[in-house]
Amino acid sequence: MSGNTALTLVLTRREVAALMSPRDYLDAVAGGFAALGEGRAHSPAPLHVKGTHGGFHAKAANIEAARSFVALKFNANMPGNPARLGLPTIQGAILLCDASDGRLLAVMDSIEVTLRRTAAATALAARYLARPDSTALAVCGCGAQAAPQIEALQQVLPLLRILLWDIDPEKSKRLHDQLSRSQPCAVEVAPSLAGATRRSDAIVTCTPASTPFLTPADVAPGSFIAAIGADSPAKSEIAPTLMAASKVVVDSLGQCAAMGDLHHALAAGAMRLDQVHAELSELVRGVKAGRSDVLETCIFDSTGTAVQDVASAVRVFERACAQGIGTPVDFGGE
Repeated sequence: MSGNTALTLVLTRREVAALMSPRDYLDAVAGGFAALGEGRAHSPAPLHVKGTHGGFHAKAANIEAARSFVALKFNANMPGNPARLGLPTIQGAILLCDASDGRLLAVMDSIEVTLRRTAAATALAARYLARPDSTALAVCGCGAQAAPQIEALQQVLPLLRILLWDIDPEKSKRLHDQLSRSQPCAVEVAPSLAGATRRSDAIVTCTPASTPFLTPADVAPGSFIAAIGADSPAKSEIAPTLMAASKVVVDSLGQCAAMGDLHHALAAGAMRLDQVHAELSELVRGVKAGRSDVLETCIFDSTGTAVQDVASAVRVFERACAQGIGTPVDFGGE
């Protein structure tokens, strides 16, 4: 499919997954945050719509380079889906458009992109905020996001041991069995939350929790924490006291203040907005430094930005065109 055709490329999840590696997503997301910091990418606040068993959100952004693009992602987020219906928690689609003439270039499944671009942002933050010698990773929440987070962090950290914890022990066991067949790292199910986090250099929280569960007592000095789960105002994973005691970097200051763990720390009076150390784009561009002390706790508050989506979708689209993958559709035809 030529980049100049009027046809729209439709890409399934399987096709998207075949086109990109964790390293590819890391490179794409790093480029997206660099563009954001340079003023070549912009994103309005997300739109949220309440659903019966969860909600929907729309995130949009543009990115300007030799060719400019706009992407809109519309996702359903239904935390009860896996247990209730055997369906994914996250479902939706990304529309990728040419920013100069408005053509709809691609419609792609959003599940794979959402999982991978979220994990890539964690790895990008870890590049600046984790200790370079971090060998032990605790994963709190063993749902769909867990394995991509591990694979992404392996791109930037010398991981040797992975500790799994979930409020549902069966989820931890299933992920353990899955990873043990493919992971070069030692993988174990931790007996408790602190049994995972206190023994780890890096911690990822990727749960649907509405009450914070990670406290200062659960974290060893010098830890890096990627807080992934709080992608709506009702969700919270990190205790405000832990946020206040840490160096906090956010993916988007305004978005995290409205719906991330930062939102809850501000509401509790534990932090002020000016106490946030940096946005991730500032670290990528070298405007601000990352970790400055081996003993400081660093938190990356990740709410997920549309800049990650557009940067990743562009890379997927370009790969698909080059390799002839996907189904061209004439949406404008009669």
